[in-house]
Amino acid sequence: MVTRLLLLFACALPLQAAEVAGVKFDERVRIADSELTLSGAGLRQRFIFDVYAIGLYVRDAKADRVAQPGAKRVAIRMLRDVDAETFAKALVDGMRPNHDEATMKALEPRIAELNALMATLKEAKKGMAITLDWLPAAGTQMTVEGKPVGASIAGEDFYRALLRIWLGDKPVQDDLKKALLGG
Repeated sequence: MVTRLLLLFACALPLQAAEVAGVKFDERVRIADSELTLSGAGLRQRFIFDVYAIGLYVRDAKADRVAQPGAKRVAIRMLRDVDAETFAKALVDGMRPNHDEATMKALEPRIAELNALMATLKEAKKGMAITLDWLPAAGTQMTVEGKPVGASIAGEDFYRALLRIWLGDKPVQDDLKKALLGG
């Protein structure tokens, strides 16, 4: 009886947001008429520096995060200043180990679009909120501080390539992959 009451009480409590390096990630977000759940959140580090906190939102946190259909969100909060060129290069460098040469060649025009979007920022400043959303009807939409930056980038294959930076067979950081998968 006590166990049932505790279980009912636990189910009645609101879901807690995740916190990484002082950055809070909501348990749920709504985009493109879809409610997404936080799959996990983690800290991207480079050498000894904390670069950004990142959260992954998907429709089904138990399904394959890369392949599942529907809207998705990567939410990034910068923890240090990084110039846009360096940030964009780091994203592309994270894609390469997870794709063969032919796939990278096919992605080049959309990588160029992403680089152009990043260039408009000039710098990803400490505290800046950047989201990369997959919107099935529109493509990959980047927002900064909640405002769309440029046009959407077409192709779900491109968004999946972005996700493989963190979730691929060769992620940029193993413990970050585990954290984004809720581990």
